[in-house]
Amino acid sequence: MTSFPARPPLSRLTALPTATYRLQLQPDFPFAAAERAVPHLAGLGVSHLHLSPVLEAVPGSTHGYDVTDHRSVRAELGGEEGLRALAATARAHGLGLVVDLVPNHMAASPVHNHALRAVLRDGPDSPYARWFDVDWRAGDGRLLLPVLPARLPEVRDRFRVSGGVLRLDGQEFPLRPGTEGLPPDELLDAQWYRLAWWRLARTELNYRRFFTVSDLIGVRVEEPGVFEATHAKILELVADGVVEGLRIDHPDGLADPQGYLEDLAEATGGRCWTVVEKILTGMEELPGAWPVAGTTGYDALRRLDGVFTDPVGADTLAELYRGYVGKAADRGGRWEATERRAAYEVVGHDLAAETAALTRIAERICAADPDLRDHAPWALRTAIRELLVRVPVYRTYRTGGEEVITLEAARGAKAAFAVEEEASAVDLVRDLALGLRGDGPEHRAFRARFAQTSSALRAKSVEDTAFYRYTPLLSANEVGGDAGRPAVPVEEFHAYCLRIARDWPATGTVLSTHDTKRSADVRAAIAVLAQCPEVWAELLEEVAGVPAPDQHLAWTAWQTAFGLGTPDADRLVPALLKSVREAGLRTSWTEPDEEYERAVAEFAAAGPGRIPLRAASEAAFALEPHIRAHALGALLAQLTMPGVPELYQNTEREYRALVDPDNRAPFAAGPDDDRTALVRAALRLRRERPGAFGPGGAYVPLAAEGPAAAHCLAFARGGEVVTAVTRLPLRLAEAGGWQDTELVLPEGRWADALGGVREFTGGPATELKLAELFEERPVALLARIADEAG
Repeated sequence: MTSFPARPPLSRLTALPTATYRLQLQPDFPFAAAERAVPHLAGLGVSHLHLSPVLEAVPGSTHGYDVTDHRSVRAELGGEEGLRALAATARAHGLGLVVDLVPNHMAASPVHNHALRAVLRDGPDSPYARWFDVDWRAGDGRLLLPVLPARLPEVRDRFRVSGGVLRLDGQEFPLRPGTEGLPPDELLDAQWYRLAWWRLARTELNYRRFFTVSDLIGVRVEEPGVFEATHAKILELVADGVVEGLRIDHPDGLADPQGYLEDLAEATGGRCWTVVEKILTGMEELPGAWPVAGTTGYDALRRLDGVFTDPVGADTLAELYRGYVGKAADRGGRWEATERRAAYEVVGHDLAAETAALTRIAERICAADPDLRDHAPWALRTAIRELLVRVPVYRTYRTGGEEVITLEAARGAKAAFAVEEEASAVDLVRDLALGLRGDGPEHRAFRARFAQTSSALRAKSVEDTAFYRYTPLLSANEVGGDAGRPAVPVEEFHAYCLRIARDWPATGTVLSTHDTKRSADVRAAIAVLAQCPEVWAELLEEVAGVPAPDQHLAWTAWQTAFGLGTPDADRLVPALLKSVREAGLRTSWTEPDEEYERAVAEFAAAGPGRIPLRAASEAAFALEPHIRAHALGALLAQLTMPGVPELYQNTEREYRALVDPDNRAPFAAGPDDDRTALVRAALRLRRERPGAFGPGGAYVPLAAEGPAAAHCLAFARGGEVVTAVTRLPLRLAEAGGWQDTELVLPEGRWADALGGVREFTGGPATELKLAELFEERPVALLARIADEAG
């Protein structure tokens, strides 16, 4: 792997963003539409537009992560000419472009993926065969394509052959040269692929995929030739100045994330602002050796959401939830038990093909070593499963694996064995996963695939299963979040910001993304319920007359509707159907219970999709100013904390959206509101005073004093800007308001940057009453007056 110094200095970057704005490109919103939006976006004060993937993708794709050809810019979006025109218009308005890059996978489409089509035609001798992780031995020399709508005998008579292509119901598959004239069954058997019923993907798949999505095939960018071929166009755009930054999608899917990022840094000359979509769990930190500016911001999102969540009320809400839904501990009643059961289900069911692949590699390693040959395949498979479910983060990396796959985890894994000697398979598997048993091709393959499978397991079992089963406070069930610990103390928030300012000053921060299950405004409304669990209980009583298929659905549906704010069955029904399918308790994507799903849709339309819950009672309506205070506070904190803030499309104003596809609708201009002015003010300060916010800009926590001190989150940036926001405003009001609580500003004279002519004086002898500071709004942004700064 190429040697490259860790983390090139930020000063080498062509352009370090001050703030980015994410646009979801799709056929209904191509480059030309983005170009028309540039004046508005430049007026907000961002420095860069962040574009979803721009390379060729499956026709009609609304997201672009199903890349089909890395050699060209997507024609449906306007092609390379359209992208370059957008870049030119952006540059004329002082903006650069950041592009979402997808190195881990491509669309598994024989029609559109030219590399895969070549492999299907020519087999393992194809020059493209090294592009993909295919276990040819597991498929008797053939690649399994689980694409048939039914078993082969039921569709055999629908196949058609002509022009070297096999066709079925709109699908096309290239034929191996010289086989076109064979009888039907012989023709099928003669191909380098086996067409199979789609349900076989779960257990029989012999290529690496993205999570459990068989339509996306993994790419081996660790191969130098593959890296060069799949990155040539993007690197050309970087070299030409069209692209100034890269957002790396799902690096945990790669065999060697650090090696890939080193290659990318060398290829771009270290001059491209690069952030990675890395989900950090708990107190996990980004590997310091990665040559990137930081993450895409889910770690910041968790702290931002958590610091505005009431811990006491969240606990009370969880108790109410357990009594209301009546779920067993491991089926939604308790977080830890629910998370562990979901992991076992996913590793044994959804990821059965992946664990089988790991077992095959382990078997081959054991077969080649006389000292290891007595490890039975079932024991290896059991050890792999038991260790995978005990990995507490997404995956291991080059270093630090012993702190992730711990000896304690190994001891827990051994409990699955009745015979102590057979449990030694756990020690072997742990050693293989940590790279302690050799460095041969099979050993390296096992270590990489274990880590890749671990990340898929974590994503599917936590984000896509447990988060839909354990739902006392839905605002906490977000990518990178901790449903079992929704609140973050102020001290922990400050400690995080201090560390980011020191170690990753140009990392990304977000509140809403194309992947968040609920937009920031929806989460803010739900989080306020933790300050008034009794109000939530009363609301549930008021709507108890609307019968639900089960109590868990009722709780989840009504809380989702409360967050959305306005009854909208067209949006709630699909979101709730996705929720029950992901939960997998009564129905699922692959084993749907049509009667139950019909009942879910009818309930959602008749109840949460019809009844305006936030206006259902005086107590609920009274929460609106507290929801607004939470939303504005989180937004201002994100825009001024360490890191590069990203605004997701449409979030410069109130934006209520549910899980995809709802939150991936095209950008639409709308009227300004109170947060638009806040966005403009904060981003103007970031551009006018880069020294306060960029690398080297200090972060100084400010502590209020007085009876309501805990309700103020405040900090200073670079001695130039002060942010102060209200925490838990409902609890504050119940306690009598700010009373005599005071905040000491840093020395100097300070102006209200959010409007008006107010000025304040800082220094230890001039304490500022928070009642005065927050007289006009629940947040404050102060800028040091210039003549005092000198």
